[in-house]
Amino acid sequence: MRTVISRRSVRGGFLAAAVAGSLFLGATGCGGGGEVDGTPKTPKDYKIVAGTELCGGRAVSAEASRALKVITGMSRFEASGEEYTIAQAAADIVEAYPDTTVGREDVCRVYTPIDMPDFDLRITWDLRYSAPTGPSAPEFTELKMGELAVAAADKAYVFFACRGTRLPDSLGLAHIVIGVEHWDVWREPEGDVEALKDAYATVAHSVSLAMAKELRCEKNGGLPERPVLDPA
Repeated sequence: MRTVISRRSVRGGFLAAAVAGSLFLGATGCGGGGEVDGTPKTPKDYKIVAGTELCGGRAVSAEASRALKVITGMSRFEASGEEYTIAQAAADIVEAYPDTTVGREDVCRVYTPIDMPDFDLRITWDLRYSAPTGPSAPEFTELKMGELAVAAADKAYVFFACRGTRLPDSLGLAHIVIGVEHWDVWREPEGDVEALKDAYATVAHSVSLAMAKELRCEKNGGLPERPVLDPA
């Protein structure tokens, strides 16, 4: 299974290096490319992509990409690392199953470009022992997708059951949860709460459907082709 390293720390390293370089050049008065028109240079392999190209290019639908703009205010994002794909996350699920103690693992992270207001969105997978039961927390609206879907103004989760050719049938159904969360506990959601709930649910549905297809779950794990946003 992958060792998951937060790309926030990498991003912080890029910024720190750029800032340090610009301060040094400013102090010495030397040229040499530390800045271009006052803007710190970015690493050579740094790329900005559309939402549909994130997480390996098969996780975020066009509809979910528009939802990302509602959530972040941006339509372009840092490119995901090569290891952050639906295919890799599905392989990790197959490797981990049926162990339900692995804890949440990243599918990928979504970051706004480094010269824009910072926004860190975490997309995760987890395995559960059974279908969810009991009432949801008050902040969530329940939706009719898979076994259960819940959405709040800064997060959404989709639970679905999977029986497929990539998972041992003798163990019964695999219960999978895909989460999409704004990774900043100190920042209150800004904007129309209902629109944000719909947007988070749309992204969570898109990634969940992509995962169900990658795992070859029967009937796509009971997930519809398009998100269902009406309250259950």
